[in-house]
Amino acid sequence: MTMHTRPLGTTGPQVSALGLGCMGMSALYGEADRAESIATLHAALEAGVTLLDTGDFYGMGHNEMLIGEALRAAPAARREQALVSVKFGALRGPDGSWLGYDGRPAAVKNFAAHSLQRLGVDHIDVYRIARLDPDVPIEETVGAIAELVEKGYVRHIGLSEVGAGTIRRAAATAPISDLQIEYSLISRGIEDEILPTTRELGIGITAYGVLSRGLISGHFTADRQLGAGDFRAMSPRFQGDNLRHNLNLVEALRKIAEQKGVSVAQIAIAWVLSRGEDIVPLVGARRRDRFTEALGALDVTLEPADLAAIEEAVPAGAAAGDRYPAAQMAHLES
Repeated sequence: MTMHTRPLGTTGPQVSALGLGCMGMSALYGEADRAESIATLHAALEAGVTLLDTGDFYGMGHNEMLIGEALRAAPAARREQALVSVKFGALRGPDGSWLGYDGRPAAVKNFAAHSLQRLGVDHIDVYRIARLDPDVPIEETVGAIAELVEKGYVRHIGLSEVGAGTIRRAAATAPISDLQIEYSLISRGIEDEILPTTRELGIGITAYGVLSRGLISGHFTADRQLGAGDFRAMSPRFQGDNLRHNLNLVEALRKIAEQKGVSVAQIAIAWVLSRGEDIVPLVGARRRDRFTEALGALDVTLEPADLAAIEEAVPAGAAAGDRYPAAQMAHLES
């Protein structure tokens, strides 16, 4: 396995072909083992992963502190290669409730100050608002990040889960390195307008949810019991008939994976990798064995016949259920 690099857009850095999404180490998918999480972060750095993705609201700061701890304990050479991408703006209550988004310039700088402290770094490599604040023009939010870039606190400006129109407005305000957005075999909504727009403007894609929160990993079963704190317990794609339908898609994908001698997760990640050099998949592994499996996707070559078979097994729009509950879908742009 060789960890190649990919450009994070025309204005961003070169990053590893896979990034590590760290959210699950702190929130939304049930209990995580702290020692195993740090060991997984170290394994990723040792394997050549450079892009670590987090959010200041993941576990209300827990995730940033976890990454900071892992970086401090890593060898200097590995620590220096790490590029940290941070999402901000989500407002949380003490009980974990979601209270909206804040993209005001003063709030942007306040969020950044706290993230720098928790991470234990002097700059954030990629900084982005997690969701568009409907009450604040994107130009003001991006403009505030641009000021942080000028002062050396941020290196690159990113976007998250916004539509083509917002992307254009943001890019007219300041250089945008990449857009973070969900993209997988069963979440292909970006292909119609968003992906053509980012490619026109030279903006990269960091794709999260490449295994659809484990749904198309090959490891999820219909009888799995999910805890109350697990996002999937309320996710439409994991409910009743939707889940049964979606797992049938996984079984169709499993047949193709078995013919190639790889796992379902590896072929699903390899498919995202095949979509273009401007797309960097974020792998949400929180255990070393799952991370090692994901790395194997780098050795999977999908020939035209393989891609055709995958397309037939899991065509665009084949998934049942939205990717978020209705209340959260309202905060997404298409």
